[in-house]
Amino acid sequence: MPLTGIRVVDLTRIVSGPFCTMLLADMGAEVIKIETPGKGDPLRAQGVIKNGLSWYYVSFNRNKKSITLDLRSPEGRDILIRLIRKSDVVVDNYRPGVMKKMGLDYERLKKINPGIIHCGISGFGVGGPSAGRPAFDFIAQAMSGLMSVNGSQESGPMRVSLPISDLIAGLYGAFGIACSLTQRLRSGQGEEVQTSLVDSLISFMAYMSANFLASGELPQRTGNDHPIVAPYGLFRAKDGEVAIAPSNDDVYEKLLDALELQHLKADARFATNDLRMHNRQAINQIVAEKIKTMPKSYWVEHLNRAGVPTGLIQSMKEVFEDKQVLHQEMVMDVDQREYGKIQMTGFPVKMRNNPCEAYLPAPRLGEHTRQVLEELGYSESEIQILKDTRVT
Repeated sequence: MPLTGIRVVDLTRIVSGPFCTMLLADMGAEVIKIETPGKGDPLRAQGVIKNGLSWYYVSFNRNKKSITLDLRSPEGRDILIRLIRKSDVVVDNYRPGVMKKMGLDYERLKKINPGIIHCGISGFGVGGPSAGRPAFDFIAQAMSGLMSVNGSQESGPMRVSLPISDLIAGLYGAFGIACSLTQRLRSGQGEEVQTSLVDSLISFMAYMSANFLASGELPQRTGNDHPIVAPYGLFRAKDGEVAIAPSNDDVYEKLLDALELQHLKADARFATNDLRMHNRQAINQIVAEKIKTMPKSYWVEHLNRAGVPTGLIQSMKEVFEDKQVLHQEMVMDVDQREYGKIQMTGFPVKMRNNPCEAYLPAPRLGEHTRQVLEELGYSESEIQILKDTRVT
């Protein structure tokens, strides 16, 4: 697999960091998750718990190993340092400054291992007036501008339901690590990679912020309408709503042909997208009158055949029964040993020659502690002492 032979020391918990390290593990990296003895990642106790197993935890920690270490103890930190010496990457999502207090900031890490790549994921970044503030996804959504443009004029600001800033920051972290590993092949030098929840969301907001930076005009909340294209959005058919997305003039004309509204091509109100945006309510109403005459299934078939992107609003149940989703293996059964087969989302990156695979179940707390310590050269008696003194 692409990252086979790369060892990652995973000091992360909850979502952003575990998602980052799971992406690396899915590509073949050996990810060793460091957890607090007796407690572990708080995600182990969150979400739906079935027979003592958090499916939430499992979904973000497949393909990893788990060891327990008391990092407050000198012995625990000594073990961590020994592990870092034999690793390629260290990932944490502590607040800025915590790694330095532990004596493990990048300057110290590169003395331990000159080739080490350190990735830190934080709320606001490592410098600046907000760096030390606590942050979670909801705060990042609020402060990145995302909530200001999400929702409708009636609803007011709205959050995206999933923890999107955690996921994007984790994705950027994995991307930065992969780039740094490539650079290290040429230079032999390690790297410090930093990303944050707020920065990551601002980056994804470029679609909206480009217009603001060009014009100074604040984008408005448009709900299910497109912020810069019309007609576009949800339209009610005979038996429910369909999503229709004619994203440019060519597709708009295909929509008019499919709806037998060719006469609108000569209507001056709708001659350009800017004019259609100005007359959004009028063009939406005309399209809506046509859509309501037939059922959803008809429009999905008819409009897609005409080249107009159209889809249904699917529930989670419908998503994971969708023939395309099943064909793409975006839901898969993973053997979680004594818990049996459990379902989780599949791999979004498809690689022909070296495909991702679920080769390790999510680990039990501390499952690989003895194995890793043995690989680091600890004797049986030393391992037992570390266990008895609750270092591991």
